[in-house]
Amino acid sequence: MEEKHELICNPCNVTLTTKTVTFSYLGHSFRSDVLRCPECGQVFLSEDLVKGRMAEVEMELEDK
Repeated sequence: MEEKHELICNPCNVTLTTKTVTFSYLGHSFRSDVLRCPECGQVFLSEDLVKGRMAEVEMELEDK
């Protein structure tokens, strides 16, 4: 049985929820579903997202 862990926003002490967030880099934008605090809006970026999709977008834009 797989155990699920909830991430909690430390300042607000509430569970992070999945929201679609728009990221901007070098004048270009892309959207991704990430965990975000419903109170303060702080976003949690997983290592997979940072080393995967965000790294790909960064390399594509810098190569132009």
